[in-house]
Amino acid sequence: MIDWGSMTKSPALQAHFADYGSFHVTKGNQACHSVGIPLIVFTLMALLTRVPLLDLGIFTLTAAEATLVAATLWYLTLDVPLALLMLATSVLFAAVGRAVPPFLALGLFALGWILQFIGHYVYERRSPAFYKNLAHLLVGPLWILAKAVGRV
Repeated sequence: MIDWGSMTKSPALQAHFADYGSFHVTKGNQACHSVGIPLIVFTLMALLTRVPLLDLGIFTLTAAEATLVAATLWYLTLDVPLALLMLATSVLFAAVGRAVPPFLALGLFALGWILQFIGHYVYERRSPAFYKNLAHLLVGPLWILAKAVGRV
């Protein structure tokens, strides 16, 4: 078993997590995010798999794969183990998401965002972190994953 807690986080990742964490102090907000963020990422992958970019014969490159590559490249600059774990999680989400009907994915995507705003405006009583810094739209999923594996 990997001892994630003993691994040193990069100064950039520490700064992102400290800033992001300061917007997510209450247990209610954290609970909403623990459900809402994975739901958003899952349904985003499900929807993006339906956007073809390039037909390669045996495989069609979709917006999901393009998004995964871009996000993973940025995550790799912050923390290699977490980036690889996020990549594996996102690939799984994309694979499973292909079977989710678009109308259901859209509904669950909306539910994920509703949970985010409930967390911020009911529990935290503070605007979401991404209002201040759009990078937090990518930091949030990594923060949730890091919390799940004991890295935060």
